[in-house]
Amino acid sequence: MKPMADYFVPWLKGQKMYVSSHIELAWKQPELHRMMSNENPNPPSKKVLEAIDKYARMANRYPDQGLVVRGQIAEINGVAGPENVMLGNGSSEIYDLIWRSLVSPGDEVIQHTPCFGIYKLRCAAVGGKLVSVPMIYRDKQLEFDAEAILKAITPKTKVVVIANPNNPTGNFMASPDYVRIAETGVPLVIDEAYVEYAGLERSQVGLTKKFKNVIITRTLSKAYGLAGLRFGYLIADRDVVATISAMLIPWNVGTISMWAASAALEDAAGLKERVRFNNEQTMLIEESLSEIPGLTVFHSYGNYILFDGKATGKKGKDMVEYAQSRGMIFRPQGDMYDSDGWFRITIGSEEENQMAVDLIRDFYLG
Repeated sequence: MKPMADYFVPWLKGQKMYVSSHIELAWKQPELHRMMSNENPNPPSKKVLEAIDKYARMANRYPDQGLVVRGQIAEINGVAGPENVMLGNGSSEIYDLIWRSLVSPGDEVIQHTPCFGIYKLRCAAVGGKLVSVPMIYRDKQLEFDAEAILKAITPKTKVVVIANPNNPTGNFMASPDYVRIAETGVPLVIDEAYVEYAGLERSQVGLTKKFKNVIITRTLSKAYGLAGLRFGYLIADRDVVATISAMLIPWNVGTISMWAASAALEDAAGLKERVRFNNEQTMLIEESLSEIPGLTVFHSYGNYILFDGKATGKKGKDMVEYAQSRGMIFRPQGDMYDSDGWFRITIGSEEENQMAVDLIRDFYLG
């Protein structure tokens, strides 16, 4: 009799379930301040809570295919209609579905690093080969390198994925560079999880009308503040959406999440206020910490800020440990560009942000 291990697809060998240790820590120790997972510190709006209450009472019914909320998304983004939109259980499921639709074992996925870890995780799940193209670090800036991405494309390339703005660096790639990559014909996935913080005028969604190979992904976990409800979507050419949608598990997005998302999308005032708060707090934190000698602060268009403290002579992981000892969870960032000084924080409440500024100053100046 064969051992059970012999029946699994070979590319799953050695793979493990993803566990976010910092989120597990936050739930185990709720007294700690959560400044590590790019969550929105503001609870859902009254309109969203009303929708949750209403549709929780209908949880005995299967959801529909989400034509209403897909239509809202299409209207907000200036695309033809719901046939250009597919819904997912967070953008994480969206990536899983895109990769399953495009990538076979041995095919290549190009990512621009540092970046969101889900690209790597879902590539491994389908047996793809990950090709990481590093950003350029110079003059205290992390810059996109479109030329290197173009040079990395081979006949085996099935996906190029770039975040707009990037996580964790918080910056945008120039719009003409997206066009150059799209013109290769290789599927180009543009992750716009945080684009609402800078405004939809920074979105590349218009490219979906010109290029069938461009796919935009979004989530309501960030600016809309619905991380726990798991609602994401993609926007693309209708034929592309139809093909990827054939991979969907029926009823992958529940009734409560779908109608809560619809209420959030309708609540333009609520979104505006969240964006205003986030951007004001981001600037306050950046300005408060920019004077620390040797600490590089990367300007962010998201709800997180990346730091490199190499020139201070102190390690990023020690900063994270110090923060936890003071009751705050920061996000570690692996060594890169010959530096061990990296760490990241998420924008929290006004009180939490001041606490973070104080303890970062204490760590480097105390």
